[in-house]
Amino acid sequence: MMKAQRGFLVVTQAPWRPLLQRLGRWREVRRERRLLAGLSDDALRDIGLNPADVRASTADPCWRDPLGR
Repeated sequence: MMKAQRGFLVVTQAPWRPLLQRLGRWREVRRERRLLAGLSDDALRDIGLNPADVRASTADPCWRDPLGR
């Protein structure tokens, strides 16, 4: 039989990990929106977007994740 240690806490997941993941996702969203804003009109047309769509998307803050992650 094992003796229990006093004052020892086992944390299976760091409590700050979800926050870091969220911040990383916001950074990714911001980067993707910047790249999208840098595309030419022809490239936007190729993917089915217009400049107004891009302006609307880049006006949103990074925490408005279009994928809801």
